[in-house]
Amino acid sequence: MNKNFVEVRNVDFEAGGKVKVKNVSFAIENKGEIICLLGPSGIGKTTILRSIAGLQKISKGYIKLKSKIISSDKVFIEPEDRNISLSFQENALFPHYSVGKNIEFGEDRKKKNKGIKSNKIIKLLNISKLLDKYPHQISAGEAQRVSLARSLVSNPDLLLLDEPLSNIDENFKEEIQVKLKKILKDNEITTIIVTHDSEEAFYLGDKCGLILDGRLKQFDEPYNIYHSPNSVNVVSFLNKGVLIPAKVTGQYTLECEDLGLINGNFVNNHSIGANVKLLIQPEDLEHDDKSNLQLEVVDKKFRGSNFIYTLKTKNKNIVSVFVHSHHVHQHQIREKFGIKKPIHIKHLVCF
Repeated sequence: MNKNFVEVRNVDFEAGGKVKVKNVSFAIENKGEIICLLGPSGIGKTTILRSIAGLQKISKGYIKLKSKIISSDKVFIEPEDRNISLSFQENALFPHYSVGKNIEFGEDRKKKNKGIKSNKIIKLLNISKLLDKYPHQISAGEAQRVSLARSLVSNPDLLLLDEPLSNIDENFKEEIQVKLKKILKDNEITTIIVTHDSEEAFYLGDKCGLILDGRLKQFDEPYNIYHSPNSVNVVSFLNKGVLIPAKVTGQYTLECEDLGLINGNFVNNHSIGANVKLLIQPEDLEHDDKSNLQLEVVDKKFRGSNFIYTLKTKNKNIVSVFVHSHHVHQHQIREKFGIKKPIHIKHLVCF
């Protein structure tokens, strides 16, 4: 029987005497894996991290680290004895310590001669010029990188990051994401990251968990969450597509009044003749000026490498289409936009 590196089983996560997330179960199978917990603000993601770190107790279920129970209704290992590092969203740097001293504090916690060298982390996170400054003298984004460095050098068995990149400038965030992932993977640091940014979660996470309506709604690889969302709630949270009415007409086909015949592979089984809501994502439809399926352009978003066209169907349903920014015919608002037929969608997600 395989032993999970981290296991959370049937836990109710509470804050202020109220259950925030109920009956949660998930596992990190191997050392060095990264999981991301996604969900709207205030849903209880930080409560989960605080409970795993030992800052809040649980009264139901159990949490295991390296096959040892660290929290349950009967067992509670003190936070300082867990070798878990939690980096808060608000950073929590020691105000009377310089940046360099803050990072040294994390290094002092690690096991002798193990873990990442602090000078390597300082260089990777581009904070070498901040070492002599104090927390009140640096920006929120810089403080977040310092807090991250302090957590990384402590060589924890489990690293917990609460919105670690939320204060970092957008033009610098992607670079930090790449560096962070490299650090975690190169050093096999098992990590749980809380974020509300699905693109960040999909890049960093080996697996992602979606927390919605007080439950862990889906826990899976990012590809599966995007292409095979298991509920309308997940679709709504990700906001990467729309649901339109259709009828199942065969093992691999649907008929949609707005778009015509659609073929592909159903993610779940549906009876022939069933009326369903079909998920249409921007990359599912293809542009074709010569097609007889013409929809009205109601909006156009330029994203640098691509355009996202928002189209209105004859029944006033709204769909979006992804088009490369170098496509020859750029359509304007209220123009007609052709959709290639027949429509083939690899993953037919229906509810």
